[in-house]
Amino acid sequence: MSQKKNWKLKELPLTVDVETKAVLKSLPPAHAALAELKGIASTIPNQIILVNTLGLQEAKDSSAIENIITTHDDLYKSELNLDSLNPLEAKEVQHYISALKKGFELIKTEGFITNNIINEIQKELEGNSAGFRKLPGTVIKNYSTGETIYTPPQNMDEINKLMANLENFINDPSMCDYDPLIKMAIIHYQFESIHPFYDGNGRTGRIINSLYLIIEKLQNLPILYLSNYIIQNKADYYRLLQELRDYENWEEWLLFMIRGIEKTSRETIELIIQIKELMMEYKHKLRDNYKFYSQDLLNNLFKHPYTKIEFIVNDLNVSRITAANYLNKLAEDGILKKERIGTANYYINEKLFNRLTKR
Repeated sequence: MSQKKNWKLKELPLTVDVETKAVLKSLPPAHAALAELKGIASTIPNQIILVNTLGLQEAKDSSAIENIITTHDDLYKSELNLDSLNPLEAKEVQHYISALKKGFELIKTEGFITNNIINEIQKELEGNSAGFRKLPGTVIKNYSTGETIYTPPQNMDEINKLMANLENFINDPSMCDYDPLIKMAIIHYQFESIHPFYDGNGRTGRIINSLYLIIEKLQNLPILYLSNYIIQNKADYYRLLQELRDYENWEEWLLFMIRGIEKTSRETIELIIQIKELMMEYKHKLRDNYKFYSQDLLNNLFKHPYTKIEFIVNDLNVSRITAANYLNKLAEDGILKKERIGTANYYINEKLFNRLTKR
């Protein structure tokens, strides 16, 4: 399906009422799931564990939507920053987790999602300062057929005007009194339709989703990610985006996104419970059997599915020899699995790895 001739992206707010009975009915279970997720996440003592482990999973999934494919093994190895191993795809995924963390830190400071922050996220993703598109020629094509399915705004002034309007819509509650989940779905559609950057629009848009839930106080951490849901329903995702442009089919799009929030929240709750139970198992095992047990050591083993001596040195403030002794002892006893790349050793928390990769 290609874009209708003479179609033009309009500024927000919408001029049609999209809060249908079906949409309103879908909201309470999604909000309940989000609230439960927010609560269960707060019970993990060191919350950087969730930002890092779930963020890495999201980085992999979100990049896969753009056909940047990496294995979990390469992804976790790339976090080790070993000179002998740096697959290009894993590097790109690492840029995503850096962009996600940067966006999170910026909105914690600012309290808003501004266009400056959006530009900083995309800059971290792509490693350039190109900013919003200035030249015409960007089109969205079908990967399989090469057919142009959507032509976003081409004029630099129009792009800047639409992005200024979107920034106001995100941050000014007087523009729209829709439920935040409805608003998030509208924001996502509008951002992807403006397509303001030469590259990185999809990944930036998915980071904005997570950050928006935080500024609306529906989450405290960037841990609710829709990328896996989009991968599972990729054809519907792109079809519904285009049907909005062609037919203003808001109900189906909103139901799709709200269902995704509920489903993903439930899955993330289950994963966090599993991580929490595993941490408790390791805590008892380490505390009962090793004099060098500390909460910082436990946190390290769950913050990094693959860890290394330098991580222990930094997190526990111990010498390299001491850190190596800790890790080697845990590997000898089967708590960790020791591997080698080139001249460097790294250590795998296999049970955590299996929890994170089994889906």
